[in-house]
Amino acid sequence: MEGWNKLQSSLTNLNLGQSANRFAKGFNSSVQATKERLGQVAPDEITELPQEYKDLEAQVEALKIAHQALLKVTKAFESETYDYPSQIQESVAELGANISRGVTNFAANNLKGTNLPAPSPTDAPLPQHKTLPHALSRAAGTASSTLSQAPGGKDDRLGQALTEYAGAWEKIGDVRVQHDDAVVHSFLVPWQQNLQTSINVAVKARQAVRLSRLELDAAKQTLKTAGPSKQEHARLEVENAEDDLVQKTEVAITLMKAVLDNPEPIKNLNELIKAQLRYYAFAAEALSAVQGEIEELSVAAEGDYRKSRDH
Repeated sequence: MEGWNKLQSSLTNLNLGQSANRFAKGFNSSVQATKERLGQVAPDEITELPQEYKDLEAQVEALKIAHQALLKVTKAFESETYDYPSQIQESVAELGANISRGVTNFAANNLKGTNLPAPSPTDAPLPQHKTLPHALSRAAGTASSTLSQAPGGKDDRLGQALTEYAGAWEKIGDVRVQHDDAVVHSFLVPWQQNLQTSINVAVKARQAVRLSRLELDAAKQTLKTAGPSKQEHARLEVENAEDDLVQKTEVAITLMKAVLDNPEPIKNLNELIKAQLRYYAFAAEALSAVQGEIEELSVAAEGDYRKSRDH
């Protein structure tokens, strides 16, 4: 038991010593960083890192910024309402209708068997996509229906043209939803993952190099001012810090090269373009087809108009 207590005491002292040493290094590094930031350290007293490392550091930083810049905009594809601001009013109206329907259905279920009149339950309408193409389709469909219900409206050419237009945009809207899903899964997810994993790992490796460099320069400053009794310990601290910086720099260089050589970002960008190309090609084809039909209606309507003017 006595041996165990001695061992435990030794381990405790060792851990406390290590913690105190880490705290001292961290404090010295913070002081060193502050002095450098305030210009209180001469340039020749700051350890110069290899040029290869500095070049790779700049390239990785540029890669990180490039990822963030494109993500800032393309994250819009995660929400299908990105091109249709008016969906907010529609959503509010739908919420009110859902509340009203909920109250009606509650009354229908709970007033059965009583003397009070029970309303008939109503079914919820099918959910509608909140994209601009779908909204255009619904608006054109409503306009066409309004015209067709007016006296003599069944033969109205504008109504027919609006029906064709509505059908084209409904198809385009459905493909737009497929486009957004493809962009999210084939581009956004891997693009964000590359930023959050490999690029961030390289960034953390760079941070470790910076901290190690600060510890080395702080140790060098300590060695300069160390008294005779502490000279040897301070010299060993500098040597250990030099070894640590070399090791961390080599690790960071390896990680940064791996990030920069990774072909996945270009592959992801290619998937984004493929999804966009499929969508816009389909939209162009659908609109081209319906435009030809509407042009025929336009020519016929203009001919009838001129005939009526001639008479």
